[in-house]
Amino acid sequence: MSEIHPTAVIDPKARIGADCTIGAYSVIGPHVVLGAGNRIASHVVIDGHTAIGAGNTFFQFASIGAAPQDLKFKGEPSQLIIGDNNVVREYVTLQPGTAHGGMKTTIGDGNLFMACSHVGHDAVIGDHNIFANSSALAGHVTVGSRVTIGGMCGVHQFVRLGDQCLLGAGSMVAKDIPPFCIAQGDRAVLFDINRIGLRRAGVAAKDITRMHALFKEVFMKPGKFHERVQELYEKEAGFQIGREFLGFMLHRSKRGIAFAAHAAQGGALEEYVEP
Repeated sequence: MSEIHPTAVIDPKARIGADCTIGAYSVIGPHVVLGAGNRIASHVVIDGHTAIGAGNTFFQFASIGAAPQDLKFKGEPSQLIIGDNNVVREYVTLQPGTAHGGMKTTIGDGNLFMACSHVGHDAVIGDHNIFANSSALAGHVTVGSRVTIGGMCGVHQFVRLGDQCLLGAGSMVAKDIPPFCIAQGDRAVLFDINRIGLRRAGVAAKDITRMHALFKEVFMKPGKFHERVQELYEKEAGFQIGREFLGFMLHRSKRGIAFAAHAAQGGALEEYVEP
């Protein structure tokens, strides 16, 4: 049985799953669907066409599913879809999609949204990511899984963040960050492979060394970037994480791929952006 504080305001049309806790003065809108076992503290607002899975925790003053911060939004019934076992801390804002982005913002499982972090409209977020305090995603951002976004980090609209990348605190990320990379800075650049993250994920030491060599092969040599990545992708047919790293850069990109720090300084690379 769910435990609902008498001061909570829950629309009769909202669907509340079993064993949920809803704290004092929280507000649940008419189009909200809550799965089982969600914990909602006091003063939380969940509105819009929002569907939430099981076992999530929402701390006080979180704003979930309110209208997106997009001047083109005209009240269309866009959605916010949240998976299971996410933790949403104080003053977090998670916003639904828009008609210009597929009508849906999607968040996977096991993510941690620290205080004051923000997810903009039409974002697609995977699993087990960490969004540190005051980090912010603009609209249409895609985040893989096991990504760490440092505090006060801003991510430009349409940027893609690959699996297990790490963004340093205070970074402004304006271009795509490939999987397994560390990026930092104002208009963030790449510094290396995320060795610690790979080791924690159980990747063998020899494969981490191989990834470091592949990183240098891609970013530290002159020539046409896309052609070199394509050649390496074909060459590394048996190296799974290497193929994931390279394959990410072969997909169409609205923002282009971030440069490595030394390559950016030396102008060794040609930018690759979607035509």
